[in-house]
Amino acid sequence: MNDLDDLDKALLRLLQEDACMSNINLAKTLDISPSSTHARVKRLEKDGYIDQRLTVLNREKLGFDMLCFINVSLQTHHIDEIKDFRRVVQTMPEVLECHHVTGKFDYILKVAVPNRVTLQQFVLEKLTPLPYIAIIQTSLIFEEVKFTTALPLE
Repeated sequence: MNDLDDLDKALLRLLQEDACMSNINLAKTLDISPSSTHARVKRLEKDGYIDQRLTVLNREKLGFDMLCFINVSLQTHHIDEIKDFRRVVQTMPEVLECHHVTGKFDYILKVAVPNRVTLQQFVLEKLTPLPYIAIIQTSLIFEEVKFTTALPLE
């Protein structure tokens, strides 16, 4: 982040809030020319500071009322099984996030499904049959107190 000046950071903060903000509005907000704004955005993309721009959908409005974390432990830590688990998880549309973690479990999955029946099917028909899984522990989320994709840029 040392390569970024204050203007770059301000631009990134604005894009985190609204990835669809027009180049003209970005330029007005930052009080710089649209061509300078455009060049900065392109440089930030090229340098890898911006991975992608996306739209965050309202999960509940779309019928995905059940959000949960599923902790998974593998039976062994053979590289082929780890690779296969990661490959399989990436094909599961219910899995929003998968993190390899330290501690009692090996992975934490963030899963969104419409209801408990779908959650049960997901666990019993997609996760449980994987031969290298030792433990599955599901925690239902009562309320999402905070959700953001924005990094705390200073």
